[in-house]
Parts: sequence; structure tokens; C-alpha cells
Amino acid sequence: MEKKRGFEIAKGFENENINLPIRKTKYSAGYDIEALEDVVVPSFKKGTNPTLVKTGLKAYMQDDEMLLLYNRSSNPKKKGLILANSVGVIDKDYYGNPDNDGHIMFAFYNIKDEDVLIKKGDAIGQGIFQKYLTTDDDVATGERTGGFGSTNQ
Repeated sequence: MEKKRGFEIAKGFENENINLPIRKTKYSAGYDIEALEDVVVPSFKKGTNPTLVKTGLKAYMQDDEMLLLYNRSSNPKKKGLILANSVGVIDKDYYGNPDNDGHIMFAFYNIKDEDVLIKKGDAIGQGIFQKYLTTDDDVATGERTGGFGSTNQ
């Protein structure tokens, strides 16, 4: 079978008992993604960095596709968790990069007054594969040289 798009365990996380993301219903757009380990997301204070929640996953896809990472709709109200970047974008060339093999992480802020514990196996977000378009005059030729946040380097 030709690989078109999907999820795999990132290097270094093979023995972590990770569940590959699945869609829970026939018409769900998103694949539910779980936390790799227990992590505390502290209550927000001005100047703090978002908490990166590891998944142990990487994603492969076609040349004209991306994986979009969205928050769970219940996270803001129930847990006070919001994504620092609103929507995470995983590019095709993030897969297998030399820095972290394409390891997917969610960047959360906690807007509640108390710290929030995310437990290993908790569903923390969802991933949606999507096609994208380019402009007529697109001339992008650069190649990724790193992992998380390396597109502009």
C-alpha cells in the first residue's frame, strides 16, 4: 500500500505506549491526539512561555498538504487551555527533520486561576489534514534545516 498521509511514532518514543490518532465518528474531520506524558500547565502569568505538551507523534502527507492542529472544543471552558498559536501548522517537510524527527507538540496557555494537570493519554487536541494552494508566482525553493519553529531560519 502506498503511504499517502498518516501518523507514526517519532524516533525516541517507540517504547512509550502511544496510541496513534483516530477519528471517533464516521464524519469527524479531526484525528484525536493524546498527551504523551503527565504535564502541568501553570496558570497564566504575564511573560510566561506556553507549555509544550509532547505527543510522541509525527505525520507524513502529500506535497500539497499540511496537518492543522486544533484545540479540543471543551478545553477552554473545562480546563482553561488555549493554544498559544491558535492553530498549529505542521508542514510536510517537518516530518523526519534532523532536530526532532517531526515530533508534534501542542503549545498551551492556561487561563484558569489554578494549574491544570494533563495526564498521559488525555485527548488534548485534534489534527486535520488539508490541501493548500500556491500563487502563480510562487518560487519557494528553500529546504527545512531544523525542527520546531525553524521555518524562518
